[in-house]
Amino acid sequence: MNMADIDQGLANRLRGEERRGEPMARHTSWRAGGAADRAYAPAGLDDLAAFLRSLPDAEPVHMTGLGSNLLVRDGGLRGTVIFTHWALRELRLAGPGRVHADAGVASPKVARFAAVNELAGAEFLAGIPGTVGGALAMNAGCYGGETWNIVESVTTIDRTGKIQTRDPGDYEVAYRHVRLKGAADEWFVGATFSLPPGSAAESRAKITELLKKRIATQPLGEPNAGSVFRNPRGDYAARLIEACGLKGRALGGAEISRKHANFIVNTANARAADIEALIELAERSVKEKFGVVLEREVRIVGDE
Repeated sequence: MNMADIDQGLANRLRGEERRGEPMARHTSWRAGGAADRAYAPAGLDDLAAFLRSLPDAEPVHMTGLGSNLLVRDGGLRGTVIFTHWALRELRLAGPGRVHADAGVASPKVARFAAVNELAGAEFLAGIPGTVGGALAMNAGCYGGETWNIVESVTTIDRTGKIQTRDPGDYEVAYRHVRLKGAADEWFVGATFSLPPGSAAESRAKITELLKKRIATQPLGEPNAGSVFRNPRGDYAARLIEACGLKGRALGGAEISRKHANFIVNTANARAADIEALIELAERSVKEKFGVVLEREVRIVGDE
C-alpha cells in the first residue's frame, strides 16, 4: 500500500463535517470577508488528529474558534480552516483548584464555571469574547488579568496529529504575545488553569461589574473584533487614535467606533477592505502625529 492509499483511508474514516467555499463572514465577529477554500469542523480531538494527518504537507491550515480577532480579506482564504468551537468544548474540574477547558470553549464560560465552583482569579475571562484557544494564542487579557497568569499546562496538536502536554516554560509569554520556543506548527487544543479558592458570590459580583463596564464603554451592539491594537507601553491606543481626530471616521460600511476609538465596527455590510483601510489609516495617523507604531491585536489573512 502506498502513501496515497493510506491518506485516502484516513479521509474515509473522518467523522467531522467538511465544506467547500465556506463564507468566512459567517464565522468572524466582524461579519465580513471572503470564503475559505475548505472548512472542517472536527467531531472530536481524535478526529481532528486524523484530519490533520490526511492533509498534504503544503496545505495551509488556519485554526479558529469564534473568529473574534480575525479578518479574512474579500478575496478569500486559501487552504483549510478548522473550527475548534464545534467539537472541542469540554469544561470540567481537573482536581483541587484546577479547571480544564478545551480550546473551543468560550472564555466567558470558563469565568462563570470557575465562579460557580468557588475558584477565584478567572473573572477577567468574562470580558474576552473569543475561545480559550484564541486566549492562549495571544495571551488575551483585560481589566488587569492575563490568560497565561493562570495557565498550569496546555495541550497542543501538530500537523502530524501528535497530541502533547506542555508547560508554560515551553513558551515565550509577554503582553499579547505567545511563542513556542524552538518549534512551530502547533495549535492549542486545551488548557488546565490553576486557581485559588474563592467566594462564588464575590466572583459573580466581579463578573457582573466587569460586564457592566464593557457595556458602558464598548460598542457591543455592532459587529466588531474587540480591541484592534495593543496598548503602547504607558499609553492607550484609543487615546492616540481619538487624538488624531479619527473617532467616527467611516469608510464604506466600516467605522472607527464613536464609543471606543480602538474598535472598528461594521455598520452596514462592510467589506473586509473597508475595515483594513481604517486599520491602516489609524496606524499611519498615529505614527505621523505621535511617532508611535501601533501593533495589531487582530489577525488579517487571505487574498485582497
